[in-house]
Amino acid sequence: MARMYHEMNIAGLDRQLPLCPISDTLMIAGFVIFGDPELTTACASSLLAKAPEYDYIITAEAKGIPLAHEMARLAGNQKYFLARKAPKLYMTGVFEASLRSITTAKEQKLYLDSADAELIKGKKILIVDDVISTGESLTAVENLVIKAGGTVCGKMAILAEGDAQNRDDLIYLEKLPLFDSNGNILS
Repeated sequence: MARMYHEMNIAGLDRQLPLCPISDTLMIAGFVIFGDPELTTACASSLLAKAPEYDYIITAEAKGIPLAHEMARLAGNQKYFLARKAPKLYMTGVFEASLRSITTAKEQKLYLDSADAELIKGKKILIVDDVISTGESLTAVENLVIKAGGTVCGKMAILAEGDAQNRDDLIYLEKLPLFDSNGNILS
């Protein structure tokens, strides 16, 4: 069977997203900004134009990293934080939160360095990600920010998929549809 694609205009740029089956009856459009600096910069700029006032940005490892990096760079080379998928030797201590993502088969954990948590304490934190679908990653990052004593001032994504499109607490650039097994958009 030939690969199917969904064409979208995102932040003024046309892209073809491959359709990827996640069950016998459901496919998602694969959206990856890794290796696409033109799209990453355009999305970061568009999101910054909509962003509430914040002190720091945080994202979950890994697909949100280029976006958070570019947003921080465009905003004047600001520091940003990363919720890691595993504790690293250089971490001085960790906070953790659990999640189950639509693209992952098992429960995952996200970790935040306690040194980063000290900087987050009492600050307005903007959570960013590439795609929000179930919201599990978003909730896990939000829990880390709260545990660290920060205030979540906004939640942003390039694309909102499925039920995330109906969230009133999420700022995003475009809606990403879900697809049936034949590649037809589900309403």
